[in-house]
Amino acid sequence: MQYTDHYESPIGGITLASDGRALTGLWFDEQKYFADTLSREHEQKEVPVLAETKRWLDIYFSGKAPDFTPPLSMLCSDFRKEVWEVMLTIPYGHTMTYGAIAAEIARRKGLARMSAQAVGGAVGHNSISLIIPCHRVVGSSGSLTGYAGGIDKKIWLLEHEGVDMTGLFRPRHSTAP
Repeated sequence: MQYTDHYESPIGGITLASDGRALTGLWFDEQKYFADTLSREHEQKEVPVLAETKRWLDIYFSGKAPDFTPPLSMLCSDFRKEVWEVMLTIPYGHTMTYGAIAAEIARRKGLARMSAQAVGGAVGHNSISLIIPCHRVVGSSGSLTGYAGGIDKKIWLLEHEGVDMTGLFRPRHSTAP
């Protein structure tokens, strides 16, 4: 059984999902790929892991870096899981490029290189936004492209974390809402 709950953030509603033991989803309401890992059969109920996630969100939106991560269950392919695990290493207030993530995945797999575009697909389908910080991933040119929650939210989150926005820019054409 999956459980859901809702959280009102300063930049919009957030839907949370859990299997009762770990967080399985965290989406801005109406974002691209919204609830893509949520089963049709779910119950709205604040189970302990969802209460813990709300506490994490309260700390985050108060302007502090949370000092814990709720238990996570990544419902995805092995490749996406590898990419999401690299994203978990990006510190609060910092960014990493798609290319740097691709290089790290290639290093871990003993490959000469990995496609940054493949990494982009995995980043874009992150179903545990914020906690797995896909908003901290930027293009090598500084483009703030590819955030399923929307570029405005990505900019807000990066500024909220105190990221130096020098050299970062809003793309002219984006696939993100």
